[in-house]
Amino acid sequence: MANITSQMVKELRETTQAGMLDCKKALIEAEGNIEKAVEWLREKGLAAAAKKASRIAAEGIVATYINEDASVGVIVEVNCETDFVAKTDNFSDFCKDVAKHVALANPASIEEMMDQKFVDNADKTITDLVSDATVAIGEKISVRRFARYETNKGIVESYIHLGGKIGVLLLVENDKADTFANDTFKTYYHDVALQIAAAKPSVVRKEEVPSDNLSKEREILRAQALNEGKPEKIVDKMVEGRIEKYYKEVCLLEQPFVKDGDKSVGQLTAEVAKEIGANLNVVSFERFERGEGIEKRQDNFAEEIAAQMAAKN
Repeated sequence: MANITSQMVKELRETTQAGMLDCKKALIEAEGNIEKAVEWLREKGLAAAAKKASRIAAEGIVATYINEDASVGVIVEVNCETDFVAKTDNFSDFCKDVAKHVALANPASIEEMMDQKFVDNADKTITDLVSDATVAIGEKISVRRFARYETNKGIVESYIHLGGKIGVLLLVENDKADTFANDTFKTYYHDVALQIAAAKPSVVRKEEVPSDNLSKEREILRAQALNEGKPEKIVDKMVEGRIEKYYKEVCLLEQPFVKDGDKSVGQLTAEVAKEIGANLNVVSFERFERGEGIEKRQDNFAEEIAAQMAAKN
């Protein structure tokens, strides 16, 4: 029997994207011959994932996981190729498994996560899970990004909108643990998560706006004012007034509350804090929108048919 090394298994897995255990079995069957092992995997349909590696996966869902006491939360975006697959139970279950794994295993990066053993099955790594899902589902599957929050001073809340097209993860600190279960507090942090999904802030507060962004915005606003023919002496004051409007667009606490436009989210936070007798602090949030920034495939069926006909001839 050939000596099957871990390096051989790794090489075969990188070539075929098949699962680690399947690669080891293939090498045993092929007596250590890599080429024959690849053939064996293809015959068994276990190397199908490799054929899908170059496809564009821009569909999918955003999934979340919150533990029982809301002290740990995760948001993850997992992509596939079609909206049809994104709506299947198999794909949804896979996404939930990934989110749970991130919550419990706490990887520092996608790369680290992919090499970790799955928390519910130590015989498989996350790479194996992705490969298995790709073969089972029939499309390229890609774990694109995740964020994980953990706290002992408050709660982590999640919100999923439009069946997974948009997801939000929110961390709110509360210095009175006995108010965590207060209905007013629960409604508050749920509403803030909904606010983030709907209004798309980029930061929590003014101080978090990157200085480069602020300088660029001032330049643009100043040029706009001058192009409008405003006198030079009042332009700076106009710019600062418009910067305040900019803050209301990008800063969560400055935004008008979606359920009551007469108050800001910051004012809402102060009101709730006073009502429940606690100090509240919106620490951070993540807002994932499925496929944002990914160039989607544009199918040209005429070209596809022509290519198929050419391949037959």
